[in-house]
Amino acid sequence: MTALASFQSNSNSYFEALATAERRALHSFFDQHVVEDNDLGYFALDEGDYNALPAHLASRVVHTVHGAMLDEF
Repeated sequence: MTALASFQSNSNSYFEALATAERRALHSFFDQHVVEDNDLGYFALDEGDYNALPAHLASRVVHTVHGAMLDEF
């Protein structure tokens, strides 16, 4: 049963991180990434927090939500 509980926990953290990334993307010029972490499960990361995403983070990105704000006006 431990494996099932671990799977549900990771699944829940993925969907929570995805929801956070989608909410943030609506009000951001920057892409929002869902990143996999061995300790935390999954978390949302704002690309605007970094000049360029470091390789150790970029390699763990599992999903990206593009920023929805436009800078054309």
